[in-house]
Amino acid sequence: MFAALGDETRLRVLAKLAKHGPLSITQITEGEEVTRQAITKHLAVLADSGLVHDVRRGRERLWEVELAPLEEARRCLDLVSAQWDRTLAQLKDFVEAEDE
Repeated sequence: MFAALGDETRLRVLAKLAKHGPLSITQITEGEEVTRQAITKHLAVLADSGLVHDVRRGRERLWEVELAPLEEARRCLDLVSAQWDRTLAQLKDFVEAEDE
């Protein structure tokens, strides 16, 4: 999932879907500097990582964000952030103790 999110275009696509809700590939491509074919490939990567899925509505295929994986990623990042905060606080205490 984090590898899929590591691409700037995929992040923009995901943000657009999160902001506007289900969109077609044509709607997702609007305003992007990449082709529909490239957007389709990026959507496939996002879908393979579980971050988006497509839904058929009539003849149209719409793409939606899957919130559960993003929430799990946020929880993981929050844990890593808390560990870094504790480690940096310990380092600060150590450095300040050495200065005394």
